[in-house]
Amino acid sequence: MISREDNPEFVNSFLDYSVTILNKSPNSIKEYNYDLTMFLRFIKLHFHLTDETNFKAIKINDMTIDTIKKITLDDIHAFISYLTREYNSKATTRARKVSTIRIFFKYLSRKANLLEVNPAQDLETPKLDKRLPKYLSLDDSRKLLDVTLNEDNRNSERDYAIITLFLNCGMRLSELVGINLQDIDFRDCKLNVIGKGNKERTIYLNKACMKAIADYLEVRPKQGIKHDSKFSEKALFLSERKTRISNRTVENVVTKQLQLAGLDTKKYSVHKLRHTAATLMYQYGQVDIRALQELLGHESIATTEIYAKSNSELRRKYLEVSCKNKLDLKEFNLSLHNIFVT
Repeated sequence: MISREDNPEFVNSFLDYSVTILNKSPNSIKEYNYDLTMFLRFIKLHFHLTDETNFKAIKINDMTIDTIKKITLDDIHAFISYLTREYNSKATTRARKVSTIRIFFKYLSRKANLLEVNPAQDLETPKLDKRLPKYLSLDDSRKLLDVTLNEDNRNSERDYAIITLFLNCGMRLSELVGINLQDIDFRDCKLNVIGKGNKERTIYLNKACMKAIADYLEVRPKQGIKHDSKFSEKALFLSERKTRISNRTVENVVTKQLQLAGLDTKKYSVHKLRHTAATLMYQYGQVDIRALQELLGHESIATTEIYAKSNSELRRKYLEVSCKNKLDLKEFNLSLHNIFVT
C-alpha cells in the first residue's frame, strides 16, 4: 500500500489537484499514485541516485523538483522499455502509465509552473492490440444464472442479483459495489450509478433486474449493519460481515459461479460480463451505438464501436431462431430484452 507520506510534496500536490479540479475518482488517484511511484523509483535508479537494489524499496520522498527538471523524453521512453523488459507489461498497462505521466508533467509545467519545459509534450501512447472483447453466449449466460440460484448457497439471492445486473446492465465493478438503496427508483425502474471520473448516469432496469433486486431485498440483513466510512447502512449489496460488499468479494462471487457453471475463469471475469451485456444488447437488442455508449458510460464512441463489429455466429443464431419460431426482428429483439427473466 503506497501512502502519501512516501511521496515528495509535488506529487501530493498533483494528487490534490486531480481530486479537487479534475474530479478524479479514488480509484484513479490510487492508480496515479502507483504509476508515479514506479516512474520516480525508476528515475532514481536510472539517474544513479540510489544504491537500493530492491526496486520496491526505493524511496522517492526525498526527490526534488531539480531532479524532475532533468528528465527528458528519452528517460520516459527508457521507463516504458523497463516495464516491458522487467515486468512484461501489456500495451494497455504501458498506455495507462503513459497517460499518468503525461497528465503529471502537464500539471507541473502549466498549472504548478514548476517546469519550463514539459518532457512529455510529445509522448505517444503505445499502440494497442485491437481485439474483439470476449463474452458469454446466451446459453452460457443462462447457465451462469441457473447455477447461481443454488439452494446450497446461502447468499444465492444476493449473488443472483449481482450477476443479473452485470449481464443486463453492463455496469462496471466499482459502479455495482457503489450502489446505494436510494439510487434505485422502483417506480420508474431505473438506477443511478457513479462511473469513471465521478460521472453519474442512469441505467434503466428490465423485469429481470427488478425481480432479482426485489428478491434480494427480502433477505437482505436489516439489523446489525455496520456504520462505517463506506456508508454500509446505505449499500444495496452487503457482505456476510454486514458491511458494503467489496470489489474482491464480488470478483470471488463471479469466479465461483463461473466455475460451477463449467466456464473457463481464465477466459471470463467480472469485466467480461460487462462485455457480454454490451455485445448482446448491440447484436440482439434494439440499441443503437450512441445509446449503448451512454448506457456503458464510455467517454469516446470509439470504445463502444468495438461491440458493433460483425459477428457471424450471432447473425446465424438470429436466422435460426427467426426461421424456427416465425419471429420477426422486432419480436426477436423484445424477447431477448427480457431473456434473463426467470
